Amino acid sequence: MLATTDITALLAQARCGDERAVDQLLPQVYERLRQLAHRYLAGNGHQTLSTTALVHEAYLSLVSQRDAVWQDRAHFLGYAATAMRHILVDHARRRSAQKRGGGQLALDWQSAEVPIDCIAGEMVALDAALAGLGALDARLAKVVELRFFAGLSVEEVAAVLGITTRSVVRDWNKARLFLHHALETPA
Repeated sequence: MLATTDITALLAQARCGDERAVDQLLPQVYERLRQLAHRYLAGNGHQTLSTTALVHEAYLSLVSQRDAVWQDRAHFLGYAATAMRHILVDHARRRSAQKRGGGQLALDWQSAEVPIDCIAGEMVALDAALAGLGALDARLAKVVELRFFAGLSVEEVAAVLGITTRSVVRDWNKARLFLHHALETPA
């Protein structure tokens, strides 16, 4: 795997329209994207969406965004996590519309681990709660996306958002509290 600075350079070249850089980028970030996708889909025995399909769909979504400006590897992974989240929510909505589902699973807000073996309704509820959080405070929602969905460390989130690690920890705690309340409170 290339160093983070090399990935950042490839992202900059891709932004400038260098198709060769785009082709070189996927092999460099593929393993990390695969790890994220695997985490999202782990334990979902009924899944109809594979890790590979999720990675490829997210990557295609990312490279088709010609106006996106990725500052570095962490920023790119943040966008990738958002793309995967949207793909999973769309998939969950389709599954929910087909009346599929199962028992409820609790989300672990103490860690940045995502047990995306949740039923379709829970994924849709999480997306709605995150949208509500974003309407109140966009930075809190972005911290959740980067920590919970991208699996970035506090330090990486701070670098992507240009804030201190202390602010990330404070935002992460506030966001978890908001989302926990939103998911526990009946609609």
